Amino acid sequence: MDTQTLKTFLTLANVKNFTQTARLMYIAQSTVTNRIAELEKEVGKPLFIRSKKNISLTREGVVFLDYARRILDLEDLSIKELNSPAFSRTPLRIGTTNTIYECYLAPVLLNMLKEENGYAINLVISHSVNLLQSLQDGLFDLVFTYEPLQKSGYHCHLFRTDRLLLVALPESVRRRPAVRKEELPSLNYLFCNFALQEVGQFIRELFPPLYQFSFEIDNSTKLIDYLLKGIGCSFLPDGLVQPYLENGSLASIELLDFEAPRINCYECFPEGREPAILL
Repeated sequence: MDTQTLKTFLTLANVKNFTQTARLMYIAQSTVTNRIAELEKEVGKPLFIRSKKNISLTREGVVFLDYARRILDLEDLSIKELNSPAFSRTPLRIGTTNTIYECYLAPVLLNMLKEENGYAINLVISHSVNLLQSLQDGLFDLVFTYEPLQKSGYHCHLFRTDRLLLVALPESVRRRPAVRKEELPSLNYLFCNFALQEVGQFIRELFPPLYQFSFEIDNSTKLIDYLLKGIGCSFLPDGLVQPYLENGSLASIELLDFEAPRINCYECFPEGREPAILL
């Protein structure tokens, strides 16, 4: 199972066309066909469903797709590290969600870089589930996530606990300083999918089934731009909105007959490999 075969598989899975795959990879179509045939023979399962009009991944192909990506990521990472001018530095591979990065990690990393402490830092921003899987694949030394990792061979510490605040422009809050649970659907609520089971479920259940929000996004830091322009309200972690509350550009709406859950975030790393950046 070589690199070119895996790249051919990923390209074909993406474009779903043998001719286009060959064109994109600058190889003959017969080479694409042979590589896929050899790969299916090696894994012992058909990876594609072929028809006259199109092709699609089999159930086994969908499962293999994720592994193929991770294999290539590991190879790419090792080559970059071995050929990096900073190879003499200690590599520190960090994964984090965007909100944790914006709220807490950015100033820490900035100070580390100013101090010239001998680390070669590689930072990746992604979602909690992907980060934890990549940590277990050996792609990270440390990850900051909203999901704990409860698995032998890994340490998982509580990193921060945030309150969840309902925030909007101060003018909007002055008009409606407090809200009851039943009144929320009447507000122009901007929904952020935090990808957190408890928090996401809590917010969904505040609204009727199949409720259509006027705006949805999967990155909480991007919601602030809309709120600052006077568009609606949203639940956001206090670590993210605290600077805006302090300078008066946003304000929080009181919850009268219900409480919002706390948001826990965690730092996870393998046993015996405690990184220097632990906070």
